[in-house]
Amino acid sequence: MSKLTDKIAFVTGAGQGIGAAIATKLAAEGATVVVTDVNADTAEATAAELGNESIGLRVDVTSRDSVNAAVDTVIERFGRLDVLVNNAGWDKAEPFVESEPETWDRVIAINLYGVLNTSKKILPIMADQGFGHVVNLGSDAGRVGSSGEAVYSAAKGGVIAFTKSTAREMARSQVNINCVCPGPTDTALFASMGGEKLRAALQKAIPLRRLGQPEDLANTVAFLASDEASFITGQTVSVSGGLSMS
Repeated sequence: MSKLTDKIAFVTGAGQGIGAAIATKLAAEGATVVVTDVNADTAEATAAELGNESIGLRVDVTSRDSVNAAVDTVIERFGRLDVLVNNAGWDKAEPFVESEPETWDRVIAINLYGVLNTSKKILPIMADQGFGHVVNLGSDAGRVGSSGEAVYSAAKGGVIAFTKSTAREMARSQVNINCVCPGPTDTALFASMGGEKLRAALQKAIPLRRLGQPEDLANTVAFLASDEASFITGQTVSVSGGLSMS
């Protein structure tokens, strides 16, 4: 039997990139995936490829109303929610002193408040069930800092700390909460931020001599979302080819 057979998984930002890879892996392990994305078309297109009665929903993680409505739909349809993966994220690379407060607001709203909004709605449901697995996507930027990503690093550092705190609070309810931190990963977002010069420099710097692939993150998330990880909570795991080591 696959490790997520019959589990109901809610994944944010899952229309493309790392989120789509996570959704694909969870479905391959037997889960029914609720693919959520601010872009309804990509959410529905990704879900259509997964099988297992997976569905696509438009969700704006910065809006509590949007999150709450989607989760209500899931509970009405499936009766429970076993796995939450907070993957939705956004960044704009620029020196902090050149950045604008409007950008700060957007970065914090998506990367940090998005996790707060889904957690506020879903953690009580998992507590009532007496089980659940949450995997929050942090970033190595939030562990060691990253030039040109100061506010993003701050938001992701907040996700890491929030993960540890909620893991402590939810442990008595048998809800496991962990954080996965991608290092440099070969996605469209990465390509838009750096180009070939950055890619070449990172491949030299990463001990395993390659960028991460979305599937590398998805494999780690699927493990932490499964009962195989039932005695792991409050942990932060970097998937970075050794670029950062803890």
